[in-house]
Amino acid sequence: MAKTKQQKQETIERLEQAFKTAASSVFVSFRGVNVADETAMRKQLREAGVSYFVAKKTLIDRALKASGHEPQEMEGEIAVAYNAAEGGDASAPARLIHEFTQKLKDKLAIVGGIFEGTLRDALSMREIATIPSIDVLRGRFANVINSPIQRLAIVLNQVAGTKH
Repeated sequence: MAKTKQQKQETIERLEQAFKTAASSVFVSFRGVNVADETAMRKQLREAGVSYFVAKKTLIDRALKASGHEPQEMEGEIAVAYNAAEGGDASAPARLIHEFTQKLKDKLAIVGGIFEGTLRDALSMREIATIPSIDVLRGRFANVINSPIQRLAIVLNQVAGTKH
């Protein structure tokens, strides 16, 4: 069923809002994804505060122009995944989509996106997808900070043990 002009305009406005306000948006090419896989992917994305929807490339191009970006040449059917939650993890959409591209090898691919207001190509978005989540990064930082203290405690314990 064809969309009305009003529905198309609403889609453009939704995309434009996503491109302007979300920390990141990922353009996803998909072909041959079955309903079960897509449902599982949408559920996991929603739980992480990431919106995902399919739009025509012409509407995506119009929204890109309206938000100050150059339209991109994209192959296949395109969906957009973006941070729906304010202040969410900026790399979450790319990281989660990247996880699904690993599972659904030839059916799903990252073809570009917008990260912190800058239009990026597929390679850049795949690099961003490999950034660990904010919680993992905080854990690693705490470990780096805590490591010298732990080593000092171990050395002091061993020195105290040899003095007795």
